[in-house]
Amino acid sequence: MKRFIIALSLVLALPLSVMAADGSKIGSVDVQKVLLTSDAGKEAKEQLAQKASKYEAEKASKEGELKKLKGELESQGTLLNDSARGAKERDYQQRLKEYQRFLKDAQDDLQAKNDEFTGKIVDEIVKVAQDFGKKNGFTAIFVKNETMIFLDPSADVTDAVLKAFNENRKK
Repeated sequence: MKRFIIALSLVLALPLSVMAADGSKIGSVDVQKVLLTSDAGKEAKEQLAQKASKYEAEKASKEGELKKLKGELESQGTLLNDSARGAKERDYQQRLKEYQRFLKDAQDDLQAKNDEFTGKIVDEIVKVAQDFGKKNGFTAIFVKNETMIFLDPSADVTDAVLKAFNENRKK
């Protein structure tokens, strides 16, 4: 399978080598780097961190309530009659389910917000990279990723796209 991927990459790279031979400019952008180091990426990360800390505080509060309830159940369990003990156990189980549901909902909400922020920012990065490519005479700009076997470091335009992206956001 690995040989197939390498062979396919080489076949796909052949037209690129022809383009490069005729003086065409080819570049690459590390979208992940732009996403993480751009002003917009840092703002999104900060917003997610704030939301996560609110959830964390609520989680701690709910855990405290559960520990208190469990402690009451353990300390009073032998003193309570069967129906009172059963009611306390049901209450504890109900609150435990609510806590678990809260954790899942909080995780889902944070993931959805992360996906939303990431999607918006990546769309903007793509537009800026396209404009950068047009303005600077590039024939092609590729997303830099782990499937690239080799790329001359001089073809990496990530920093220039990052600068253009941050400047574009200020306008």
